[in-house]
Amino acid sequence: MSEFHCFRTVVAPLERLKIEYIVRGEQKNISELVRTIAQTQGLRGFWKGNLINILRTAPFKAINFCAYDMYRKQLSNIHLFEGTANAERFIAGAAAGVTATVLCLPLDTIRTRIVAHGGERLGGVIGAFHYMIRTEGLFSLYKGLLPSIMSMAPSSAVFYGVYDILKSAYLHSPEGRKRLQKMKLQGQDSAALSQLELGPLRTLLYGAISGACAEAATYPFEVVRRRLQMQARRAKLSTLATFVKIIEEGGIPALYAGLLPSLLQVLPSAAISYFVYESMKIVLKAE
Repeated sequence: MSEFHCFRTVVAPLERLKIEYIVRGEQKNISELVRTIAQTQGLRGFWKGNLINILRTAPFKAINFCAYDMYRKQLSNIHLFEGTANAERFIAGAAAGVTATVLCLPLDTIRTRIVAHGGERLGGVIGAFHYMIRTEGLFSLYKGLLPSIMSMAPSSAVFYGVYDILKSAYLHSPEGRKRLQKMKLQGQDSAALSQLELGPLRTLLYGAISGACAEAATYPFEVVRRRLQMQARRAKLSTLATFVKIIEEGGIPALYAGLLPSLLQVLPSAAISYFVYESMKIVLKAE
């Protein structure tokens, strides 16, 4: 887990750039935005909100992967989709994403407030929490819940579905069957990395591909969600109204503001997430 925290800290500047593009509608290119943050906030500005991002991401990933395995197993047991494993993958993935989102959204909302302009005046995580509860009520922590669910359900479906489809295709290929046969002969006495069905590099590659597909497919919902989280109670707009306003202000490209730094962050993040996930299943002897 400490390695995961270190990784999140390394890619925190990319996450910060994405937030800047989304909540402020920055029109600068990445190099200009980097210079602006460095000049106005110093190097520490790139890691603004990193602590709460770690506090949010660790349980989010754990709940997501755990829920996916649980839902997938339940769907397999009831034989709801006989002969259609892909449907099980996508539905289990969507359900897992929604579960993790509902449980972890308050931390994400607080992080958005802290990173946004003026967030430093809120006094950190605890201060932002107290401020939002006091001025906007408990449900302010769930701002953007609808677009979050609308985003995370298909995003997780794609994230898990694409990976499992790629994995299944490889394992049923001649090369994959040969690898499985070799692993069977070696038994469980070999090192954990040697027991990865896809091997280390292919696990990382397929994880990165699935993460990129999920991010690109549902990114507009992410933009709408962040904008909703930034709204004050007196100027609150509905999800649809926020969507329309974003397009009116910046056109369709505004729905993809910050996509590049987001993808640069997601590619290694998704790759490592799947690598850790597959490795831990071996270590814990999980199915």
